[in-house]
Amino acid sequence: MSTDRLHRERVIAAARSLYDRGFTHGRTGNISVRYGEQILVTPTGACLGTVRPGDLSVIDADGNHLAGPPPSKEAFFHAIVLRERPSDNAVVHTHSTHSAAVSCLDGLDPDDAIPPLTAYFAMRVGRLPLLPYHPPGDPGVAEPIARAAVGHPALLLANHGPVVAGTNLDTALDALEELEHTAEIFLLLRGLSSRPLTDRQRDALHSPPARRDTP
Repeated sequence: MSTDRLHRERVIAAARSLYDRGFTHGRTGNISVRYGEQILVTPTGACLGTVRPGDLSVIDADGNHLAGPPPSKEAFFHAIVLRERPSDNAVVHTHSTHSAAVSCLDGLDPDDAIPPLTAYFAMRVGRLPLLPYHPPGDPGVAEPIARAAVGHPALLLANHGPVVAGTNLDTALDALEELEHTAEIFLLLRGLSSRPLTDRQRDALHSPPARRDTP
């Protein structure tokens, strides 16, 4: 199987998984994978439950359309995230229910929208910036996304949904699932006294384990 075909099959497998498990609905959500000098991205108006390998669009690192059907109107921010995160090669954007619900709440910390309620959220997502509202496909979101993506693999678009990057599709999907799961926990705890991880506990998850000298 050619490299191109392999990447297309992986995008479709991820799309089906997201759709079948309810992370997307209707014709929402988009996925991209970078390999070489090009980026595969789901096309405009696509349903992730029915999109096929041959339907995928090809764009370059600047978001210019190279081949295939017209790309998602949000393909430009996939290109921006991948450009700002050279070690990552996949981006997933959904309107998943709990994350989208959190993105509509008032009074969130724009630098840390969901507190570190679990260790896995702290490890896979980290601090989650909440970006100001822009209509879907609005190029005005480009600058806020570029600034936030430099230091964060996951972003939350206000009144919209999450954007998550990973070294590959598997890591991006893992982080997206952790974000959605923790968003659900966050909503369940609204109005209750909760106990997020402390900064020290969160930071320790990203530190190498202490060395134990052998006696």
